[in-house]
Amino acid sequence: TYTYATRVKAARGNILDRNGKVLVTNRASYDLMLTNYVLFNGEDPNGSLLELAETLQQMGVAQTDHLPVSSDRPYSYDMEALSETWRGYFKTYLRENGWDGDISAENLMRQMRDKYNFPDEWTDEQARLVAGMRYELSLRYMVNIDAYRPATDLTAEQMGTVSELDTPGLTVEPTAVRAYATPYAAHILGRTGPMDADEYEYYKDLGYAMDAQVGKEGLEQAFEAQLHGVDGTRLTKVDQDGNVLEQYYDTTPEAGDNVYLTIDIDLQQAAEEALEDLILDLRQNGVDGEDMGKDAEGGAMVVMDVNTGEVLASASYPTYDPATYSQRFNELLQTDYSPLLNRVTQMTYFPGSIYKMITAIAAVDYGGIGRYYEIRDRGIYTYYDTFQPKCHIYTSSGTTHGVVNMMQALSVSCNYYFYEVGRLTGIDAIDAVAQAFGLGEKTGVELPEEAGQRANPQTKKALYPDDPVSGDWYGADTLQAAIGQSDNLITPVQLATYAATIANNGTRLRTHVVDKITDYSRQTVLEETKPEVVEENIFDQEVLETVKGAMRNVVTSPSGTGYYSYGSYEIPIAAKTGTAQTYLPNSNEYDVDNITLIAYAPYDDPQIAIGIIMEHGGKSVYAANVAKAIMDGY
Repeated sequence: TYTYATRVKAARGNILDRNGKVLVTNRASYDLMLTNYVLFNGEDPNGSLLELAETLQQMGVAQTDHLPVSSDRPYSYDMEALSETWRGYFKTYLRENGWDGDISAENLMRQMRDKYNFPDEWTDEQARLVAGMRYELSLRYMVNIDAYRPATDLTAEQMGTVSELDTPGLTVEPTAVRAYATPYAAHILGRTGPMDADEYEYYKDLGYAMDAQVGKEGLEQAFEAQLHGVDGTRLTKVDQDGNVLEQYYDTTPEAGDNVYLTIDIDLQQAAEEALEDLILDLRQNGVDGEDMGKDAEGGAMVVMDVNTGEVLASASYPTYDPATYSQRFNELLQTDYSPLLNRVTQMTYFPGSIYKMITAIAAVDYGGIGRYYEIRDRGIYTYYDTFQPKCHIYTSSGTTHGVVNMMQALSVSCNYYFYEVGRLTGIDAIDAVAQAFGLGEKTGVELPEEAGQRANPQTKKALYPDDPVSGDWYGADTLQAAIGQSDNLITPVQLATYAATIANNGTRLRTHVVDKITDYSRQTVLEETKPEVVEENIFDQEVLETVKGAMRNVVTSPSGTGYYSYGSYEIPIAAKTGTAQTYLPNSNEYDVDNITLIAYAPYDDPQIAIGIIMEHGGKSVYAANVAKAIMDGY
């Protein structure tokens, strides 16, 4: 008789939305297990292995094979794909067989054919298939590793085909693999996959098996420790014919924990579909039938609960279906506009005119400039001799906004006004307010995110460390920074956080996408995310009335930049639109503008805040339409 241990994989925890709808779970699958003792008591071990290997190949099932020798002649080594641990195993294998450590791959294959008595009539391909299996089985005598699994994740039909082979020592182990219950939220959920060499060097110290699946991106990666669970061990006693005499658990597997999101999957679907519909329409039809907008590349939208900091929806376009990620990976890598990139947290953009509220707040709080302070827009700002920017309305029509106060300037998005106010206020005050709102800093969301940067003398100097002239801060830089250009780069999730902070009367909460963690049964709450104040009292009552009132005027005043989209909307909202200039690659020349928008609703009792960025989006009205679709869905 022979007793062997089998690792029993723990079920990975589920991922659910805020309402308990399962988004990621596990489906039934099958692994093949091969026991040396029974196999080599059979009549023809090599023949049985070849039959199994060729059957797997015909079904398109990948064979587990860590032998670092190419599949075809002329044979060569591929050590880069192996972890340090597996490289060590290979050295052990050579040493135990008395072969030199520098043996060539060609010579190794000749030695293996002789050692394992492969028939002479076997082709090179057949010999290599079985050599991989014999290598794996031999290692089980040399090092303490789990029983050999020739293949994993077989369907019931494939399992049936393999079972008909009646391979000695081959058993089928029921297991589970990741399954997606939604085609949405791919960038949030992430994926699992086999460990690469570097990952194994980390996870092995946490007790992970060599063939364990781990989180690769998104929440699967961020909450790997909670989702993973603990594998168990089952002991099985068999006779030489493979009959099971006794079987029991030495250690029982423990399922992973469940992660509940703040996301509402129905709102997430609405956000993704609205964003996709708009961008595809722009690519096909442009803006008002013109070419503007036809080069729209992608976009991002975030919807947040104003009072908690919870992300209710987070859409990045283009996207992909997580269920088909593995099959389409190479295609997705080559697809235009980088669908694998989470634009919400990992792309940074110029904010454009939505930044003007930052300048307005700084002007009131630090610059002593009241909300009724008036300036005459003269079209061209001529304070500096060498830099004389133009107001956007002057550029497009040759007219000006005339005499405007701060609220009016925000409503019509007058660049000239904020050039002057920005100069009078100074970059230090503007930067301090931007920092308080969390721009250019990570929001705390439980996903990989870029911090971005704020336009200030420190940032500019860091960008040009070897060029003192380019690294100096000039008055012109302040003018550009004041309207959301210069070196300001922010993420869409920062935009939504910014909007929520305004709606929340100057209190910024940590942005989060995880609501709670429970045990696998869902009965016990292990962790719960509570609203966390990061900054408060960012501005006083006068500023509050100025900024929120101006954002309301954006959609209620006929001259406001959001009036066309929201003037007759049944829900009272507040918004600010932006047009951010972009640059051609490796050039100081302007490219097509990006569109930005922040909004919150209802105006008199804020519940949700929205941040949107559209790459080469044409006009702000299109972003406003996406936000409107989200408000309807909410």
